[in-house]
Amino acid sequence: MVATGGVLLLSATGAKAAGSKDSDGGAFAGRMAALEKRGGGRLGVAVLDTGTGRRLAWRGDERFPMCSTFKFLLAAAVLRTVDRGTERLDRRIPVTKADLVPYAPFAETRLDGTPPTVAELCEAALTLSDNVAANLLLPGVGNPAGLTAFLRDLGDRKTRLDRNEPSLNTAIPGDPRDTTTPVAMTHSMERLLVGDALRPDTRRQLTDWMIANKTGDKRIRAGLPAGWRVGDKTGTGRNGTANDIAILWPGNRPPVLVASYLTGTAEGFKQHDAIHADVARAVVDSLG
Repeated sequence: MVATGGVLLLSATGAKAAGSKDSDGGAFAGRMAALEKRGGGRLGVAVLDTGTGRRLAWRGDERFPMCSTFKFLLAAAVLRTVDRGTERLDRRIPVTKADLVPYAPFAETRLDGTPPTVAELCEAALTLSDNVAANLLLPGVGNPAGLTAFLRDLGDRKTRLDRNEPSLNTAIPGDPRDTTTPVAMTHSMERLLVGDALRPDTRRQLTDWMIANKTGDKRIRAGLPAGWRVGDKTGTGRNGTANDIAILWPGNRPPVLVASYLTGTAEGFKQHDAIHADVARAVVDSLG
């Protein structure tokens, strides 16, 4: 455990520091260790309280497959091109049979019909995790390399996108492609959801899409007290991989950012959603 400048960082070895002066941090680390053991894989979590600047992390600097959590970053990159006048949310992009890949609940309804707008594709990618919608948006930000460059411009030196859907979900152990770290993701979330990387109106649009997400009810959302507002983006892939990133509003307090990544769980493990819900409960308890 390292505490500097009021910022608390817990590493994967943080459980060893449970007896340190920061009992809240030690308790959080202990709970993350127990959740990780329950899943039989590797759990990575980062938390940022934007009101106090306090941070918590468990395996925060280790790489994890992003899977569909990248769609949050993609929508943000699209919105910045809108801010810069090189894209329009009302521009229409046709959907053809050649574009179809597995899981396209929105895009397949527009197949060879009225082309969806950029805004509709962003909404479908974020709220439904539509894979075709994401693939159709990628060329507008320079494809995977362009999205990675966008992140470098934000100051994120870790997150990288290398492939499109569905190839990016292979989640091969040790493969750096299409990965992030929990700490890096919360850094980018802070810039995009709380900071000034986007104009206020486009930042609100990004937040509204996350709030409207329909895929995360059983993950972080399930572990929050009644009355808390939340926006999130899930991701699921091979090798027992299930993720969730979220912005939380605890009552009248400033938002809290959470990135929760889980991979390599034991064969037959079916409680991925419950792990993320329990991560959320630990975050709530750590906030006091």
